[in-house]
Amino acid sequence: MALINWENSYSVKVKNVDTQHQKLFTLINDLYDAMNQGKGRDVTGKILDELVTYTKTHFAYEEQLLKSNGYPAFAAHKGEHDLFTGKVVDFQKQYQEGKASLALPLMTFLKDWLTNHIRGTDQKYSSFLNGKGVS
Repeated sequence: MALINWENSYSVKVKNVDTQHQKLFTLINDLYDAMNQGKGRDVTGKILDELVTYTKTHFAYEEQLLKSNGYPAFAAHKGEHDLFTGKVVDFQKQYQEGKASLALPLMTFLKDWLTNHIRGTDQKYSSFLNGKGVS
């Protein structure tokens, strides 16, 4: 059972970005499933590595898209990405240092941040990009 399901209310109406967001949902759900099976600690490192790599790729794509189209709130948007990346890298560092299980706080952070960021910050650029012919 998934923790968070993709639904139309998450769409930013830019196909490639929606597809990338769906991949982030998959990573969160993979962590959730592992925790429910008592394997949260076992897969946390793998998911963290994939998450750090994937978010950097996704954010770079999204930022390039916003910057190249002259999105007026680009700097603030990038700032949110930078804070998120820093937090995930911190979780990764704690994991590598053998800190106590991070699966639950990591999953909670990811779910809350992703849903709030997509439905809030990301959806603010939707009509701007669509107006520039990006869909």
